[in-house]
Amino acid sequence: MAFALRSSLMLPAQVSSFFATRMMSAAAAATTPRMKKFAIYRWDPDKPGDKPHLKTYEVDLNDCGPMVLDALIKIKNEMDATLTFRRSCREGICGSCAMNIGGSNTLACISKIDENTGKTAKIYPLPHLYIIKDLVPDMTNFYEQYKSIEPWLQRKDNQFGKEFLQSVSDRKKLDGLYECILCACCSTSCPAYWWNGDKYLGPAVLMQAYRWMIDSRDDALEKRLDQMKDPFSVFKCHTIMNCTKTCPKGLNPGKAIAEVKKLVAGIAQKGHPEIDPKGLYA
Repeated sequence: MAFALRSSLMLPAQVSSFFATRMMSAAAAATTPRMKKFAIYRWDPDKPGDKPHLKTYEVDLNDCGPMVLDALIKIKNEMDATLTFRRSCREGICGSCAMNIGGSNTLACISKIDENTGKTAKIYPLPHLYIIKDLVPDMTNFYEQYKSIEPWLQRKDNQFGKEFLQSVSDRKKLDGLYECILCACCSTSCPAYWWNGDKYLGPAVLMQAYRWMIDSRDDALEKRLDQMKDPFSVFKCHTIMNCTKTCPKGLNPGKAIAEVKKLVAGIAQKGHPEIDPKGLYA
């Protein structure tokens, strides 16, 4: 056993030679350009007659960070300063750089570049929203809907300015909900939201509504449910589950919407006989 261990060790000269060879190979690979094409949606409202189109840029992956956002920043800094997109934290926390990459809604800052240089990366803004410019969608309606659910703690006693305690089990109910960063990837992947975005609140907003509905410190459950008794706000969801599949944070908006439906149906049976839950689900 001792002989086997000693014989497997490398002498200092061998170690130096091994690492020198590896470094030379890496250097040789780095000097060979790895050009990747990025086809990016462009539209400038300030250019008369400009129509939406894809513009292709080539980026050397050897001289670029690993994420799609790195490529976008490199293109803007070194190739085309007119390219417009949102970005901020670069850590998948703020949701600013949400866009459609390779056919899926995600965050550019946590989306790795496909290193297959023979395949063009296609980047579009979030679908079915009005576009302000290039990759920047108009989020006005989305934020207005978020505001409509009154996403803050509401108390009947109005005794704010003090700590409201929760049990461990009550706090655990909020896991998988509070982590939502409102990037709108889920809502803009939902066909029901595409066609009824003016009335249907969409997955992201409904998940946040549910987060407040089940918060043990909040006293406005019945009021919150009463605001969603119409056939559109929540019941326009047809459980397609695109929202859950595309969420870059790995959350489950589809499940939250199902729970909201059950709560609204329960309040309908108790206090709103004019609502037929079965008809709303149809």
